[in-house]
Formats: sequence, structure tokens, C-alpha cells
Amino acid sequence: MELARIECETLLSAALTAAISDGLIPRDCGLSGSVSPSKGEGNGDFAANHAMAMAKAAKMNPKTLAEILCSKLELENSFFIAAAVAGPGFINFSLSDNWYSGVLAAIQSSGSEYGQINAGNGEKVMVEFVSANPTGPMTIGNARGGVLGDSLASVLTWSGYSVHREFYVNDEGNQIDLFGRSIETRYLHLIQGEDSIEFPENGYKGEDIRDLAHQLYNRDGEVYLDMEPDLRREKMVEFALPINIELMRRHLERYRISFDRWFHESELIKSGYVDETMDVLTAAGYTYEKDGALWLANTQFGADKDEVLRRSNGFYTYYASDIAYHRDKFLRRGFDRVIDVWGADHHGHSLRFKATMTAEALGMSDKQLDFLITQMVRLVREGETVKVSKRTGRALTLNDLLDEIGVDACRFFFCAKPDTHLEFDLDLAIRQDSENPVYYVQYAHARICSILRNLEAEGITLPDNFNAALLSTDKERELISQLAQFPEEIRLAAREYDPSRICRYLIELAGHFHRFYTACRIKGEEDSLLKSRLFLVGCVQTVIKSALGIIGVTAPERM
Repeated sequence: MELARIECETLLSAALTAAISDGLIPRDCGLSGSVSPSKGEGNGDFAANHAMAMAKAAKMNPKTLAEILCSKLELENSFFIAAAVAGPGFINFSLSDNWYSGVLAAIQSSGSEYGQINAGNGEKVMVEFVSANPTGPMTIGNARGGVLGDSLASVLTWSGYSVHREFYVNDEGNQIDLFGRSIETRYLHLIQGEDSIEFPENGYKGEDIRDLAHQLYNRDGEVYLDMEPDLRREKMVEFALPINIELMRRHLERYRISFDRWFHESELIKSGYVDETMDVLTAAGYTYEKDGALWLANTQFGADKDEVLRRSNGFYTYYASDIAYHRDKFLRRGFDRVIDVWGADHHGHSLRFKATMTAEALGMSDKQLDFLITQMVRLVREGETVKVSKRTGRALTLNDLLDEIGVDACRFFFCAKPDTHLEFDLDLAIRQDSENPVYYVQYAHARICSILRNLEAEGITLPDNFNAALLSTDKERELISQLAQFPEEIRLAAREYDPSRICRYLIELAGHFHRFYTACRIKGEEDSLLKSRLFLVGCVQTVIKSALGIIGVTAPERM
């Protein structure tokens, strides 16, 4: 598609030169305008608005100018078979057999790599996503951010970037202290009764905390009962934190998400890098002390408020660790771009944090920090909001959802446009009909596999060649055009940080295939037509499988 668009520009440039040479257009008139896919039947495949864009400078009627340019177009050996003037001055180009043949030949030669582009030119990019607190099970919000982050990383890889996936483990600070206090309280309740000690304010009250306390008691009995409280809590965190982190890892791997690195906040703290980063900010005059706490004068960088870096109790805040962490990403590890996938409740924080990272003293003026902010999710069953698991009766977690509807449906449904609120219909996600988008797409792939199996049983295999001139019906041409769009969808999904484009593309491609298969017979046709259509079907199979792979969804061969 992009090659065809570029060739439109090239042909128009040559036509303008020829028209100027013949004295039909003023010499000082330069080429301007744009080429885009045509809309509506009968308007060709691409529309150029150059005549309207140039009319004022040329002091000519746009339609007259379009007719002159059109008369000078040399289409022989190009991707186009015809060009015509339409409306107030559009020039509509119609693609030739040569272009349609080129699309299928490109898929044949590239195979499973068709669609890969080099927009990134090897730029080193980190995508940090999920990064949930290790104080409880993975939530539904984590589920959406997880699939969007993972799919974005895949899209960027397909676009020629060198991509690193990272999970940031917040294993230091107030939330970990509160985690230890919560387990401690439940542990003491087991031994001394529920009324023996008051549960900490804002403590973690989930059943998972009770489970951890039971596991600890079953392993060690009452050994911690008379231990000094700070040491007791430290031991409990040492016991429970690895269990929670490993559980998160297992659930994410079940969700088909793997990280190149699980980076622990404690690494930054123990290495002294947070201290060093705070010293850099202080030396540059960006901090001040107030009420025993260390503050960042963030309003200096255009933020709407200042931020606490170190509380009066000596704990660094998330904000301080995040600054050091991002400094580590850019300066110590050399990433050119960092993309953080955060939930809707972090929108204001992302704006303030991006302002912070412009601080000259941090030395990242040539780096790029971006955020993908995902919106809220509402799970619905039979029209009602769902918040608890049918199986456990507890708050619904990612793992519960995977038990109920499976990984494929979860990944496809959660890979919706990030900046919109998502109403996830659990009933729809398990339906096995065309109303369910993931089923609709997977069925197209399974249907192709069935076609190939049945023909192979009759001794007919995928051919090595085809005749594009025989693939001349509207349904065939529309299907090939949709295949041609795949590399462009990859480029746009990477540019816009929107992997949901791949889901929408797949639904459109499946629709074109189903319409083609309804209108165009394969079995029983004359040999050359059968082989050409079968070749086209094989190309569709390749692209569906690749696109599903990008968003982490399987391409079943039978359904």
C-alpha cells in the first residue's frame, strides 16, 4: 500500500514536469497535495488531491489542472492500470494486476515475516508494564495493562525496534512495611485469637494474607511469637514476598507474558543509586526540606505541585525511586526510549513525572519518555457488573478470569483501544459464533486449515505460483488489498502505541475472507483458477497467524 502511494506521488511529479515542459502549467508551480486510499465504490483505489492543493498557486481551475495532470500520466509498467478525474479535482488511480501480484509475491517470499518493517532502525526501547505491587494477586486492571504492554512490545519489535520487556517490583517502602504488618497480625490472630491485636489501618485484608499467615504458621509454628516486632515483620516479608512474586510470574506466564527482567526496587535502594539521584537533584537546587521530609520543587519544571521524595520516617517515596529507576533505564542501561504502561489512576502522576524528567541535572534531554495510559475495565455478565469470582466468591483476579474464559479471549478482548473505557462482556467472550470477535477471527484460520486439509486429501497442495489476472472479482481484490494493508497497520500501531489496531485489522481481514469464500469457489474450478485462489487462501492463513501471534492469541487449526 505504501509503495503504491509513493508511486502515485512519483507519477504525478513526472506528469507535472511534462505539463510544465509543454507550457500547460506555470513553471513556478510546485507539486503539493496528498494521496490516500479511496472511499466508496467507483472511485478507484487511491485518490490524489494535488490539483486542488495546487490550484491557487497555478491560478487554474482545480478540475482543469487535474485533467492536464491526468493526461500526462505514464502508467505503463506501474502499479496502476488507469487514472481518472472525479469531483472537484480528485485524480483517482486504479491498481493493476501487477500490484495485486506483487502483494501475494511479497507474502510468499517473506512468509511468516511478512509485515515486518524497519521504522525503528534498531532503536533501543524499554516497555515497562504491569509492575503491580507484590502484596496481592494480579487484578483485572493488571490484565488489561499486561496484554496492551506485551502486544505493544511485539508491535514495536515487528517495526524494527530493539525491545526489552520489564516488570518493576516495588519491594521497598511503606507498602511492604504494611504488607509485613498485615501478615503479622493474621499470624498473631491464629495463635492468640482475632481480638488479641487490632488490624493495622489501611492494612491488606484479602484472603491471600490469611493464606500466607497459615502457610507461615504451618511451616514454623509459634517461633515468631516472642520475636522483636521489627525483626518478626522482616522475617515475614522475607517469607511471603518471594511466594507472591513467584505466583505473579506463574499467572503472567499463563497469560503468555514473559519479561526480559524483573527489576527490584530494592536493587536501587541497596546499590545507593536512589541516594545518588537525590544528591544530584539536591546539588542542582531542585529540593528543599519541610516538616522533616525532603521535597522536589517540581513546579520548577511546569508541574502543578511539588512532590515528597523522602518521608519524615526515612522511607523514600515511590516518586523518588521512580526518578532513580528511570535515570537507571536511560543513563546506566542506555535505552533511547522508555514507554511506561500505567492505569487510568496514574494520568496526573504521569504528567508530573514527565515534567520532572526534563530536569537538566538528570541528563536525559536527548531521551524519550512516553506513557500509555489505559482506561478502566468493567466486567459484565448478563448485563450486571461482576466483581467476584463464581468459583471462589472472592474479588475476581486475573487467574480467575483465565479459568473462566481462557487466555485467547482475555488477550483479544483486553487488547481494546487503550484510551477508552472497556466493558468486557463475559458472556460474549465464551460464545462460539460470529458475534464473538476472537472466535470469528480464529474460525477464519481454522476454516482455511480445513480447506487445505480437504484438498490435500485429494492430492491438491498449496501451489508455488498463481495468476493474479484470474483473481479479478471484487471479493478477491478486496481481500488482497486487505492483506497489503498489514505492514501499514504494524507501522501505525507502533507509531500510535495502539496495538488494538491489530485486533481491528484481524476482524476486517476475517470478514473479507469469509465473504470471499462465500462468493468464490475453490474446489471444482479450472486448474489455474483453483491454484490461484488456493494460493490466495494460503496468504490469508499466513497473515492471520502472524497477526494473532503479535497479540498473543493462538491460531487454531480445528474448531
